[in-house]
Amino acid sequence: MTTQLDAATLAVKLMDLTSLNDDDTTASIQALITSIEPNVGIPAAVCVYSQFVADAKLALAQRELSFVKVATVTNFPTGNNPLNNVVNETLIAIERGADEIDLVMPYQALIDGDADTALHYVRASKELCPEHVQLKVIIESGELKTPELIKQATELAIAGGADFVKTSTGKVAINATLEATEIMLSTIKQSSQVVGFKAAGGVKTVSDASNYLRLAHDLMGEQYLQPTTFRFGASSLLTDVYTVLNDASE
Repeated sequence: MTTQLDAATLAVKLMDLTSLNDDDTTASIQALITSIEPNVGIPAAVCVYSQFVADAKLALAQRELSFVKVATVTNFPTGNNPLNNVVNETLIAIERGADEIDLVMPYQALIDGDADTALHYVRASKELCPEHVQLKVIIESGELKTPELIKQATELAIAGGADFVKTSTGKVAINATLEATEIMLSTIKQSSQVVGFKAAGGVKTVSDASNYLRLAHDLMGEQYLQPTTFRFGASSLLTDVYTVLNDASE
């Protein structure tokens, strides 16, 4: 990105505006969507807990923003739920109208050497998604720690049919990093498949976003920087993006 303004303009279009707090309510989700300023920039999606998907859909429709996707999370945040539970929560989320499912891969199983379980959860989730519903797989890169495990998790997500591979839940000590991003993007590139990437957790400013955009541009090319293949999962990033964009318009 050549300037902060360029980065801000692009970042807002690639954002999954996120609220995954234990104290979320219908009112707080409505407030999240009220924070969108359509004349300044519109995010690609909002990401909320499953029980708020319908609330988010309604709030977006009331603002004539129904084209903004609604994402939700499954097997969240630990990745340790039984597969039957994950199947049920996925089906319920889709029934509620979710456009995107962000599945936490059972990363602890992978750390313990059980790649089959990790792959099985991804495949089972993908099979439940109709054509219009995308599957984004969270590998929790900060907990995987080693380049080898981050690469393996990315490969398993791709093998299982993921539409996106996502760094993090935002609920652990280390979330998105440029180092993990480079490994994940390189692995996606080596797969020769069209798979998106989502950086989540810790991307809070336009300067942060700019670093990720530059890395993705250099590795994957300019065409990769669109909502169908690149996302930020963020809450506070929108505030900084709007500050930059509003300052530029004054």
